[in-house]
Amino acid sequence: MARSGGSLRTYALSRIALTLPMVLILLTMVFLLMRVAPGDPVQSAVGGRLPPDQIAQIRADAGLDESLVVQYFEYLGQVATLDFGETITDNRPVSDVIIDSGGATLTLTLAALLVAVGLGLPLGLLAGRYRDTAIDGSLRIFGILTYAAPVFFVGLLAQLLFGSILGWLPTTGEADPITFVDEVTHILLIDSLIAGDTAAFQDALLHLVLPAATLGLLVTGVFLRLTRVNLMQALQGDYIEAARARGIGERSVVVRHAFRNALVPVITVFGLQVALLLSGAVLTELTFDWPGLGSELIAYLNERDYIAVQGIITVFALVVVVISILIDLVNAMIDPRVRY
Repeated sequence: MARSGGSLRTYALSRIALTLPMVLILLTMVFLLMRVAPGDPVQSAVGGRLPPDQIAQIRADAGLDESLVVQYFEYLGQVATLDFGETITDNRPVSDVIIDSGGATLTLTLAALLVAVGLGLPLGLLAGRYRDTAIDGSLRIFGILTYAAPVFFVGLLAQLLFGSILGWLPTTGEADPITFVDEVTHILLIDSLIAGDTAAFQDALLHLVLPAATLGLLVTGVFLRLTRVNLMQALQGDYIEAARARGIGERSVVVRHAFRNALVPVITVFGLQVALLLSGAVLTELTFDWPGLGSELIAYLNERDYIAVQGIITVFALVVVVISILIDLVNAMIDPRVRY
């Protein structure tokens, strides 16, 4: 037992150590991409609205008058202390922007992930169980369409059908304008529960349905196909034949034996799908006027506020890295062979 725990600990430490160079490369790419963008960021953001002396002061406050080497190491130091600077256009700490809007993006991403897993896994199980049948063929086409369809196009169709035509669900925003609760966690669903406001909770939940379903469908096809393929491989294993020979029912063989083993490879790519959801959240938030980091990113891009853009993209990159490490650790706990 101690050996297994030591092995997992060693794997975790080595995985974290291997991640550090990747994080450094990611941060370097973000830094360079912001610096090679055409034009001066301060001049692009506030040029024509402020006199030259104030523009020069903003450049100095942002550290943009230093050499690239000095800016780079200052940037790394800021990231290490989770200080992402201040926005050029409205002088807000980028960390405040992330805290204020991050809750909405987190809510949307987790809800979309629930939709993707809740649909993708059982549909993949169904397709693998009835492979090469009409059910399998229909589900495979469904998986291809959901993965290939542009998220903004699906969102517009959902708004038209469920909002304008049927009138079942709200189509924009995180809640009605008259809904207000004290921000404790910056996650509206949780804050409304803390406040004991069930009406606000129901309103926020209704506003979440369409954007979460739209974004979740983007990844549903991935989980469906992965589950189907791995389930078919698992059903060909010797232990499945042994289970059938012992008289175990087919349903139990598929669900309790094959399906559980088929989930291990699916967990491996789980982190990549979170990254896909975060990238899709930008377009989803824009389509549904969702007040998250994606909307903030687009707004600051339009304002040419590269300091804010740099901070938000850095946070996205760090979140993906952390989730990747967590998924690898969970995978190592489920399947000890991963550790060696």
